[in-house]
Amino acid sequence: MGRGVMGRGLTRTMVVWAPDWPVTAAAVAAGRSPDEPIAVLEKGKVLATSAAARAGGVRRGLRARDAQSRCPELVVLKYDPVVDARSFDPVIGCLEALIPGIQVIRPGMCALKARGPSRFYGSEPAAAAKLLDRLETFDVPGSRVGIADGPFAAEQAARSSSAETRILVVPPGESAEFLAPFSVDTFEQPALTDLLRRLGLRSLGAFARLSPTEVLTRFGPDGAFAHRLACGCDDRSVTGREVPPELVRTLDFEPAVDRVDQVAFAVRSVADELIARLTELGLVCTMLRVEAGTESGRIHEREWLHPRWFTAADVVDRVRWQLQGSGTATTELTSPVVRLRLVPEQVDPVGAHVDGLWGGGPDERIHRALSRVQSMLGHGAVASVVVGGGRGYAERQTLVPWGDRPVPAHPADQPWPGSISSAGTTGWPTLAPTTIFPTPLPAQVLAEDGSQVSVSARGALSGTPTAFRLGPAAQVADSNKLHPITAWAGPWLVDERWWDPDKESRRARFQFTTADTRAWLFTLHQTTWQAEATYD
Repeated sequence: MGRGVMGRGLTRTMVVWAPDWPVTAAAVAAGRSPDEPIAVLEKGKVLATSAAARAGGVRRGLRARDAQSRCPELVVLKYDPVVDARSFDPVIGCLEALIPGIQVIRPGMCALKARGPSRFYGSEPAAAAKLLDRLETFDVPGSRVGIADGPFAAEQAARSSSAETRILVVPPGESAEFLAPFSVDTFEQPALTDLLRRLGLRSLGAFARLSPTEVLTRFGPDGAFAHRLACGCDDRSVTGREVPPELVRTLDFEPAVDRVDQVAFAVRSVADELIARLTELGLVCTMLRVEAGTESGRIHEREWLHPRWFTAADVVDRVRWQLQGSGTATTELTSPVVRLRLVPEQVDPVGAHVDGLWGGGPDERIHRALSRVQSMLGHGAVASVVVGGGRGYAERQTLVPWGDRPVPAHPADQPWPGSISSAGTTGWPTLAPTTIFPTPLPAQVLAEDGSQVSVSARGALSGTPTAFRLGPAAQVADSNKLHPITAWAGPWLVDERWWDPDKESRRARFQFTTADTRAWLFTLHQTTWQAEATYD
């Protein structure tokens, strides 16, 4: 193939790359300087490092302990893809102000067609220089630009540039020669890379010299696509992102405000404007992020969910709850607020939340009543129960504030040996109790001779349970009443967390029925009896 043939029909692509972007995003979110020795970890291994960390010997792929041993002053930050993408979005908006039609490859890297900008600014290097100058003014220093035939070669050109030569242009038709010395690891496909290395193909040039038909037969469609990239025949087009409507609302306070009621009063007009804009677009917000910037320089942010969708009043309530926490009093803030941002994180078409012809969805009256109670008593005053994993009924329930994501405290998909719900293996009945006491009730279980029943380590009872008496408690009206036991089952011995001395618990479970047809769930821990639940 000649040079002209190689570049024919391929899109001249410009790739803009911000080196060490995960470090920059994580450092800004944590209030650190990107110039410090910083390592961003993902799954316990180093994903990205700052220049200072690399100078200290920290490399990508090291475990956290190895990295800290090489650089004791290393600052370790956790990788958050949401923060990474969110921080890069304003950078894309900055570039789109100059050149529209930008495609985001990943946070820290984007691509655009080079033909339009090069014609407008006079040449490809001139257009690239304009983009770099724009990023410098937007406080994204050290960015690089690569220009070549197709996104793959342009990306490698951007990565091959240096701090001195920040723009690298591969002439049309010469992408194959440019890519030839690169290692096959450039594909970032571990399975294919390992196979090519075992076959002695260590460079893209060696791989490109193979016959396309033989590559397709031996390596399949993925290998054939990688072969086209190595040959410089990347025919993928650059598709500019669809710019979403601007929904973020920002409120600046000058001078700073140090009272919650003042912030809530000021944010009402901004909330009305946000909801009105969503209504115009036919959208509703179901997840809202509130960011509060203070005079101390810290940014307090939280994501709020809604069981249906946010109204302006709901937005004001969330702002107030975030600033003051639970409670009804108007409180002073520890640090005055200088800026407030309302960011609709999740918006849906309004039609997706309209009730069906025969109803459905949460009852609007119930929602209004619960939201009103929340506004008076605080966010955590109204909660719903989410069932998760655990060994006992009380451990399985999690109280989640109304409107928050229903996530249990313990995952339900894990095995829980000795759990009450494992009826298939222990014979325990699947019927769940109707009332679970928030705090187990103290009790006495008596044998025929009036002595308290005990259980040995082997599960042997000291006597037959004939009656029980509940101890004094807030939920017990007749603590001195003796309840005759008409039938009982147990004991079921459970040895929980035997590996943890602080949380170790060995107990026996029983079921009792009484003459009033009620059934009870009792537990015996050492010498203490407790009533945990009733089956009404």
